[in-house]
Amino acid sequence: MIKKIITYLLFSIILINQFLKAEEIFLSLKKNKVNVRYNPSLNSEIKYIYKKINLPVKQIDQKENFRRIIDLNNNSGWIHVSQLKKVNSIIILNDKILFKKATNFSKPIARLKKGRLLVIKKCEKSWCNISTGNYKGWIKNENVWGFTK
Repeated sequence: MIKKIITYLLFSIILINQFLKAEEIFLSLKKNKVNVRYNPSLNSEIKYIYKKINLPVKQIDQKENFRRIIDLNNNSGWIHVSQLKKVNSIIILNDKILFKKATNFSKPIARLKKGRLLVIKKCEKSWCNISTGNYKGWIKNENVWGFTK
């Protein structure tokens, strides 16, 4: 009997853990000004304001039309779903070389500094086609924040 209870508890913990992981997805800010609130309500006080369109954020919880998010710097709060969109951007965690094609043997275009926001056009295997400022090209999609393979 005790073995069955322990097995049931372990199975339940594994299922809950998988469910929680499934809820953690990346999204991007839809507008240049997005309010982050203390609670999931339009009547809740504004905690801070993002002023960067396409900034990637991680959804860690949801309640009705609000998503609790966390950013790269561990700031968290609630954003109305109308201010979010499917992830289309990343932030690089290390300096990277931007290439003309999706290969290390391609012509290098630019050196991108750590912390730069890149807008994703498409991804293939371990490479993403991106744009940032006046640059367009390919980078390896490792050591980035905002992208799940």
